[in-house]
Amino acid sequence: MNTLLMILAIFVMALPLGLGFRFAGQSATGNKPYFRDMGTGVAYGFALGAMLLAVIAYLYIVSWFATGPEANKYFFFRVALHGLAIFAVASIIFKEFGKRVGTAATRKLFRSMPLTASFGVLTIILYAILSIFAGVIAPYGQEEILAAANVVPGGDPAMGGNPEYPLGTDQIGRDILSRLIYGAQNTVGIAFVTTCLAFFIGGTLGFLAATLGGWLDQLLSRAVDVLMAIPALIFALLLMTIASVWANQLGIPLTYFMVVIIAVIDSTRVFRLARAVGQNIVVMDYIEAAKLRGEGLGYLIFKEILPNATAPLLAEFGLRFCFVFLTIASLSFLGVGIQPPLADWGTMVKDLSQFINFAAFAPQVAAAPLLAAGAIALLTVAVNFVVDWMLHKSSGLKE
Repeated sequence: MNTLLMILAIFVMALPLGLGFRFAGQSATGNKPYFRDMGTGVAYGFALGAMLLAVIAYLYIVSWFATGPEANKYFFFRVALHGLAIFAVASIIFKEFGKRVGTAATRKLFRSMPLTASFGVLTIILYAILSIFAGVIAPYGQEEILAAANVVPGGDPAMGGNPEYPLGTDQIGRDILSRLIYGAQNTVGIAFVTTCLAFFIGGTLGFLAATLGGWLDQLLSRAVDVLMAIPALIFALLLMTIASVWANQLGIPLTYFMVVIIAVIDSTRVFRLARAVGQNIVVMDYIEAAKLRGEGLGYLIFKEILPNATAPLLAEFGLRFCFVFLTIASLSFLGVGIQPPLADWGTMVKDLSQFINFAAFAPQVAAAPLLAAGAIALLTVAVNFVVDWMLHKSSGLKE
């Protein structure tokens, strides 16, 4: 209750502080346009951000002086802050390294890259390394059941932890750190394959509809409209429930059905974009010139339309990857996605959610479900940072 009151007080106090900040800025700068034109919402956001940073700094200082069980409450809080600081510094180093090493094109690319995009690219590279080399990096297997179950995160034996399992173990004795690493391989790898399949289906059909037009365009467009009228997650959940019966009868892993189902559902969004972009390109003079030369359909799509549609499709690929990634995690959380004993972040959130019941006795244990949720959120934010940068570059806008 005290925490809720403190949060409410911060949100209420931020408004007068924001207005005071705007007035002070106007007075100090002689009513310069930046402060003169600043809206109340922007001023409120500055004040709210400053107050939240002050609260975080206060809690961080308190965590250093806390001892015993009180100190263990701040374990994940400090890990998150230290991780964010390390990533921020690493992003700066990564950008400076890229500006000095590589070809002229890559150095130019890194010079134009904002720090947010550098953070996103570095995070994606880290996730890719974890996905590819999970078997080497993870200290234990994803299915390996250890002798100790419900080991407290933190590695402090006095608090019920174990240095061999820094993030603890789950309710049946599997190492949470190892399952997080293997979760990157399963969740991210499957999401990448699904997104590629969705783009192959949606992009091919979209370009065909834009190029040929006529009855094919009408047929595909109306079929896509019907599929898009159904909420994607509910539709996927319904199809996965049906596929779970077929998977047992046919002896095919349910994951294969999930990849195809999600790819088909998401291909409808890709189809709409590819068709819209393709229709803008097929009316260009160089397309007419290629037709007059007698070029075939394959040449028109892969040599003329696709190269000119790369920028918006790449940006959409990043967004689709995030949606597919979250859909897989949601289906796994509901029990019809990636099946045990494979590690998956959505399933881990569900399995570890029972630890929230022990928040009053061991706050560090209650934070265990946030590990997988945080991994999902971090990758989503990183991909969106990169997508925003790509959209900015493709739009031709300048800083």
